[in-house]
Amino acid sequence: MINVIIQRYFSTRKSNVFLFGVKILFIAITPYQDLSKSHIKHYCEIEGVIDYLLIRVPMNTEEVIQWVHGLLKNEFPKDKIIVHSDINVIIQCDLSAIHFRESDPYIEEVQASYPDMQISMSTHHKDAIANAKYLGLDFVLFGHVFETSSKPQQTPRAKSEVEEALQIDIPIIAIGGINQHTLSSLPNGFSGIAGISVFNQYSKEKLINMKEVWDGHV
Repeated sequence: MINVIIQRYFSTRKSNVFLFGVKILFIAITPYQDLSKSHIKHYCEIEGVIDYLLIRVPMNTEEVIQWVHGLLKNEFPKDKIIVHSDINVIIQCDLSAIHFRESDPYIEEVQASYPDMQISMSTHHKDAIANAKYLGLDFVLFGHVFETSSKPQQTPRAKSEVEEALQIDIPIIAIGGINQHTLSSLPNGFSGIAGISVFNQYSKEKLINMKEVWDGHV
C-alpha cells in the first residue's frame, strides 16, 4: 500500500527537460566531501547558470537531508536537485531526480517502484550507454573526455569511443576535464556538460562566459 501511494506521489513529477528544446545542460556536481554552508552559498549564487546540481557525497542520509533542507531554505529550486543513489533523501526532501553509477542493479528496482522519477546514470563506454537507452533512462554522463585531476594516470576516452557513444540516441552529458580552455574542443553531439571543479570554483560570470562559448561552438 505504501509503495502504491509513493508511486502516485511521483506520477506527475518526472522532468521532460529534453523534450522542450533544451540545447545544452550545465550540471554541477558537488565535491566528494562533507558539504557546508559555504557550498550552499556558492551553488545558490550560480543557480541561474546551472540546470542541475548533482549531490554526490560521503555524508550519511540524515546529513544529506539536512544539507538539502539548508539549500532549499536559501531558495535553490527543488527541481534542479539530483541526488546520487539515495532514495530516502529523495522522499524526505520531496525531490524527483536520482542518479546512479554505471549499471547499478538498483536502477530497475527504482524504476519499478517510482516509474515517473527522472533517472540518470554515469557511463564509461558505449555498451553502458546502450543499456541506459534500453532501460529508458533520461540521460547519461559519459567520460572522462579530457585529462582530469580527479582521475590521475587514467587515459581519457579515445576519439573513436566518443564518436561511437554519440551515435546512440539518448541525451549524453560530457564529463571530465571540462573547463573554459577545453570546452571548445568538445566534439559536437553532446547534450551538455557536467563537472565538479569547474562548477565549484568558477564564478557565475565565468560560467555565463562558458555558456556563450558553448553556444558559439554548437
